[in-house]
Amino acid sequence: MQFTRDEADTLDRILHWRRDVRHFRRDPVPEAVMRRLRTALDTAPSVGNARPWRLIRVEDPGLRAGVKVEFARCNTEAKKGYDSDRARAYGRLKLAGIDAAPVQFAVFTATDPQEGHRLGRLTMPETLRQSTAMAIYTLWLAARAENLGLGMVSILDPRRMERLFEVPEDWVFTAYLCLGWPEFSDDTPLLHREDWQRNVETGWEVR
Repeated sequence: MQFTRDEADTLDRILHWRRDVRHFRRDPVPEAVMRRLRTALDTAPSVGNARPWRLIRVEDPGLRAGVKVEFARCNTEAKKGYDSDRARAYGRLKLAGIDAAPVQFAVFTATDPQEGHRLGRLTMPETLRQSTAMAIYTLWLAARAENLGLGMVSILDPRRMERLFEVPEDWVFTAYLCLGWPEFSDDTPLLHREDWQRNVETGWEVR
């Protein structure tokens, strides 16, 4: 298979327009689109083809409320870790879209799945979490290609999330994802707009 320059340019635009979205419209996402995203997830790479990611589509109002409470608790604690100026800047950041995103996922990683027969992870078991991260990024790019936005909420306590969702003992919490139609389209990351942190050029050593 040979890709054209136009196709490569399209991928480049998708990569640059992938944003961590926190401002969502409440409009529902059609199930046909959700099926395409699920199919895209099936293409994600994983060590030994273990496919350790476990997704829970969160529809229950009680669970969503529990996530909001946990986010608010963790966010308050995180703010206390900064000095006054940085704390004020932190307080201005919108760090989650859980108040409006129509689709939400709790993502977990199975720490010893039967799939893959432990190939490639005996020496580096962390590759299971890396595989889940690649699955999330695959979903992120597929969502962007559908003109959807996706945001990842990391200000949550993993153990509390595992208890909230009553998952099996060998599942570890990896991420909480918010998905939907963005309120606005902007290729400038939020943390750039708020002058929190600019990109640092990737180190690429030759030895």
